[in-house]
Amino acid sequence: MKLLVIGGGNMGLTYSEGMAKSALMNGKKVRIFDTDPKKITKLKEENLFAVYDNLEEVLPSADLVFIAVKPYHCEELFEQMKPLINPQQIFVSLMAGVTIETIMQGLNTQKVVRTMPNLPAQVGKGVTSYTESDAVTRVELLTVRNLLDTTGASIHVDTENFIDASTGISGSGPAYVFYFMESMLEAAKKMGFSDYDSKILVSNTFEGAVELFNQSDLSPKSWMDRVASKGGTTRAALDSMEDNNVNELIKEAAYAAFNRAVELGEKKNK
Repeated sequence: MKLLVIGGGNMGLTYSEGMAKSALMNGKKVRIFDTDPKKITKLKEENLFAVYDNLEEVLPSADLVFIAVKPYHCEELFEQMKPLINPQQIFVSLMAGVTIETIMQGLNTQKVVRTMPNLPAQVGKGVTSYTESDAVTRVELLTVRNLLDTTGASIHVDTENFIDASTGISGSGPAYVFYFMESMLEAAKKMGFSDYDSKILVSNTFEGAVELFNQSDLSPKSWMDRVASKGGTTRAALDSMEDNNVNELIKEAAYAAFNRAVELGEKKNK
């Protein structure tokens, strides 16, 4: 399998590294295309990839192509790609808000997989939702899934609406967690803890809570009930959150991201 990643930025490089280190490549190097001379030099120094700055040299022979550029670059990129592709190639998009229809029309192709990755993929803890056009076969989709899984886990969804929805949960979700962490860090420092101790208190608390959740079948509500006792400190904190409607505000924030993802997709289709 000849695998090409177009775009050597954060997300493109994250998936390139995950795939390059997996047994799926069977010792063959992942090919990366980019136009930034500094990135190209750096990538070549790593000696983990086959690096190209000319699409004509690498795109026609690729079996599977990951597109990992900023969405606003896609139209110009598609114009460059279109004369160089063939009907058997599979295109996997890591671009937010760019629909399958937009990619199919832009490239005049049929085999497209659209994904929604997230930032923890950089540490092998990512979750990528994905869906495909009708022309992608089950075997081809399994290959794509195995490649996506090299950066964490993947979830197949039936329609692109769920891609937009997962943007509001997993795609943008790490920022919600960081937002909560930042608030807790500020509270810890205000209570007198040092920067270092504040970070340990907050990061280990998050890591431990997630591990407890993952290792059991208990719901978050059940875990909250285990931590909180009537009239105790945790109950005082949870009551404060309920009084301030934090639960609804978090859900509204997730829907705001979801709705924005839909808007971006509609704009690209026009």
